[in-house]
Amino acid sequence: MGTEGATPERRTTRSSSSLSKPSLDAPKTPLSPPQSLPFDLLFSDEPLSIDTLLSNLPGRSAQILEISRLIGPPNSPMLPLLLYGGVSTGKTSAILQIFHHLNRPFVYTSCRSCHSPRILFESVLNQLLLHRRHPGNGYSSARRCERASDFVNLLRDALSQVTGSLRGKKSKLDGNREMIYLIFDNVERIRSWNKSSDILALLFRLFDVLNFPEVGLIYISNAAPDAYYSMTGSVEPVSVHFPDYTVDDLFNILMLRSRANPKLYSSFLSVVLKPFFRVTRRIDELATAFDPLFQKYCEPLADLNLVPDESMKRRLFVRLQPHLAASLNETFRFPSECSFEAIKEGTCSKKGNIRKLNGRETSNELDFHMSVSAKYLLISAFLASRNPATLDAAFFDSTGGSNNHKRRRKSSQAIMDQKDETAEEMHMKGPGSFPLERLLAIFQCITSVGEGTLEEEQLEDGMMTESGNVGLMSDVLLQLSTLCNANFICKSGSCPLEGSTRYRSTVDEDVALKVARSINFPLSKYLYRR
Repeated sequence: MGTEGATPERRTTRSSSSLSKPSLDAPKTPLSPPQSLPFDLLFSDEPLSIDTLLSNLPGRSAQILEISRLIGPPNSPMLPLLLYGGVSTGKTSAILQIFHHLNRPFVYTSCRSCHSPRILFESVLNQLLLHRRHPGNGYSSARRCERASDFVNLLRDALSQVTGSLRGKKSKLDGNREMIYLIFDNVERIRSWNKSSDILALLFRLFDVLNFPEVGLIYISNAAPDAYYSMTGSVEPVSVHFPDYTVDDLFNILMLRSRANPKLYSSFLSVVLKPFFRVTRRIDELATAFDPLFQKYCEPLADLNLVPDESMKRRLFVRLQPHLAASLNETFRFPSECSFEAIKEGTCSKKGNIRKLNGRETSNELDFHMSVSAKYLLISAFLASRNPATLDAAFFDSTGGSNNHKRRRKSSQAIMDQKDETAEEMHMKGPGSFPLERLLAIFQCITSVGEGTLEEEQLEDGMMTESGNVGLMSDVLLQLSTLCNANFICKSGSCPLEGSTRYRSTVDEDVALKVARSINFPLSKYLYRR
């Protein structure tokens, strides 16, 4: 299988390494034929019971049961799954421990560590082919794969070998394990890659491209599903939402992670958890803040195993209160994550996300969440309010305004003066109003620009990759109502001649530029300036 000289070991993941401790001193043996595949694609220790699984993940019982139902019994085909939710909501831990409970073969790949398409493709193939990179093979992969079309062909061949081996071992295993599952974690990070739209379209079309009923696809993302639903004609994954943890969920999780006296730590959490809950709900941030506070909380105690009574709890709280107030005043700030290319070129820095406006520093990052389609709609409203309607044909032609620089026709001085006067008049009047038809027309034009053109590198099997970051017109009216309720767009009355409602954008250029940067849209190219 192209792995001569390799010395593979039992595959481990970041979850299996914490759940089990495989022997690192085991003798390395050459890669055996596919007979050993079923055991190398499973967790090394005993499967988890359902009670242990539910107790390990407080507050996620509903999601665990729903995912288990969607995965189905052994040897049962499944539709693709998309697990989405905020950061630190237990998505990765839940899916890995579910497979530890089900004891089924799977391949786990994180786009956080695979920072380019080639690394992502080769990581999947290496795990399927039981190939381990080490000094003996020059840290090379089992297959060199840079093109999406090559990945599809190599993946199909590798899956055929694995599933064939699984069927051959079916009689020797407990139950039928012909299915194999591919898990792609942190897929939202692909949006910062080169040709990101093509890679996302490929991953979410694998179900249709492979046409392999023995393969289950699971995607994990911090972004909402509408950030990926642009591939019309393909099977959309079934979404499972992981909401933020409640106070009780965080209490149970922190109690489960702590090795201190349960009674003492419980009294400590009853004091500090609710105030910090208003600041953050991330487990890692809470654990980082609570460690020094718990040490301060326990300083007056000579015996950490005693059970505190009510009077002792009050004394400990009085001692902790000054430190608690100081810790709450600290804001949890983490630097924005840069792409691998930006880090490599040295262009990523904290100063790049901060600029001065009116004598004060402002950040280029959005401080609120908004869906991708809503961002495009907000930009459309901003352009409709800022640009004269007579210039729409010039900015949004059949190519979305991308070929305006190719026009050689020069406007006369009179026409240019007239345009300057119109722009100055609009600037004095403020944002203009516009009808719904003009908003939808601009929205359709700029989303076609955001989707981009098809790359020359297409799949060799004839599949056309429909790239993009947002579905065109699926929920635009609902998003318009949401933006109106949030006061990003306001209704400007009805025109007596047109008889239709007109709208007006209420956001300034600074906010519009932040929204445009978040989706890599060239807003300045579509703004008319004198």
